[in-house]
Amino acid sequence: MEVPEQMSAPFYVSPEQLMKDRADFARKGIARGRSVVAVQYADGILFASQNPSQALHKVSEIYDRIAFAAVGRYNEFENLRIAGVRLADMRGYAYDRRDVTGRSLANAYAQTLGTIFSSGGEKPYEVELFVAEIGASAAEDQLYRLTYDGQVADEHQFAVMGGAAEAVAGYLEEHYRPGNDLDGALALAVAALGHSDSEDRRIAADDLEVAVLDRTRTQPRKFSRLSPLRIQAVLEHAGTAVPDADPGPDAVAPPGTDGTGSPGAAGEPPVAP
Repeated sequence: MEVPEQMSAPFYVSPEQLMKDRADFARKGIARGRSVVAVQYADGILFASQNPSQALHKVSEIYDRIAFAAVGRYNEFENLRIAGVRLADMRGYAYDRRDVTGRSLANAYAQTLGTIFSSGGEKPYEVELFVAEIGASAAEDQLYRLTYDGQVADEHQFAVMGGAAEAVAGYLEEHYRPGNDLDGALALAVAALGHSDSEDRRIAADDLEVAVLDRTRTQPRKFSRLSPLRIQAVLEHAGTAVPDADPGPDAVAPPGTDGTGSPGAAGEPPVAP
């Protein structure tokens, strides 16, 4: 006589708990990255982040007047960046360059992130994104923030994502003034990145990644990166630069530094910059 096999009850997780677990997983991964700040100024939009790596960029160009910034897992947001560049190029070639807009790219990213988050077949992306587009005037500038689950927020004046986002956003809310010039926006962004609930620290220019969408550029492409020398000059003028220490004539720089005690690019983790 055969004994019928006992079938175990399938493991059940409610949809609410599943979505909560996936959201917690994504948020923890994003929080491990360093914050990215976007600040609107009189002539465009500035992006800044602490990122000593010279190879792994958080801020990049998508199209003529459109920029992309991200925080979280590098390989995931790099795939999204490449997909955005290809989409913009195809649309601009097939139709017209004016048909490539920040809003359409933000919608495409939102659909992709939302589909991945709600799918049970793969883990959610541990990323948050900025998609920005500058117009003919400051009133026409657009800044969108996209979260790991595909939600889109239309930001104004400034926005922060990743790391200690609440502390950095609180500093910006207190000190931001509309109509800042580029130097003022840069000094404000760097000061905000160094702000925390316990202390305010100064970040060296070599440890910063700064890029702008500048409407005053005569070229069709409005994206440009600021060099460490330019950043250092602005921070020194604003009084927020890290002072160079004088170690004395007989001091020897420790390995892995540039001679001033500042860590080199090799200190940046390659996975979540």
